[in-house]
Amino acid sequence: MIAEIETVDHGFLDGRLRILQPRDGYRAATDPVMMAAAMPVKAGAHVLDVGCGVGTAALCLGYRVTELDLHGIEIQPDYAALARENAHRCGQKIEVHQGDVTDMPDSVRHASFDAVMTNPPWHEALSVASPNQGRDTANRLAKISLTDWVTAASSRVKSGGWFVIIQRVTALPEILAALRPKMGDIAVLPLQSRTDRDAGRVIVKARKSARGPFRLAPPLVLHSGPSHVQDRDDFSPAARAILRDGAALDF
Repeated sequence: MIAEIETVDHGFLDGRLRILQPRDGYRAATDPVMMAAAMPVKAGAHVLDVGCGVGTAALCLGYRVTELDLHGIEIQPDYAALARENAHRCGQKIEVHQGDVTDMPDSVRHASFDAVMTNPPWHEALSVASPNQGRDTANRLAKISLTDWVTAASSRVKSGGWFVIIQRVTALPEILAALRPKMGDIAVLPLQSRTDRDAGRVIVKARKSARGPFRLAPPLVLHSGPSHVQDRDDFSPAARAILRDGAALDF
């Protein structure tokens, strides 16, 4: 069943994936593509995307790594329906479970996964709400904290499995504190828009029950040059390989 909302058709991975998104509401951009690229999984892995939206991250991962058992959990029925439709359009299969992150349906709560990824809402409950309900739900943690979200999502990772999250830099201390009790081999990749600017986002990956040391990777610079000067994208070669060609992001 296709969601009963007006949609736009966006191309990802240089048009290799055509994904329907709400015309009015939250629309995925580069973050889910980057997150999917950082997932250290192989064919046959059992993978969960927590807060999967319309399925962008899962579909990008499924394009890069074949024969995955892909699952997503999404609280908004229209977005969950679009994720199912997008999987069909892209020739992939995703089992999309509708439910809340901290009150997951039994099909997710009683399962464990080789890897879990998540791109949680960026804004706290006290931030200004969006007048569009779909955008507000996707962008604002209205009922729970980021710690609650990370704890719930990472609890679905099996021992030895991977957890990957993309978030704003200011959330990094909270993320690390939430992961530390049960996660090791924690690595952080800062994402800089340009070489002369502070990192605005981070990708964090960690392994369940591991004991490896913390690592801070060199930043990934997303755009070439000091400013945007042409009427086209100016992604750096490394970013272009990920966003256009579906390359893996190793760090």
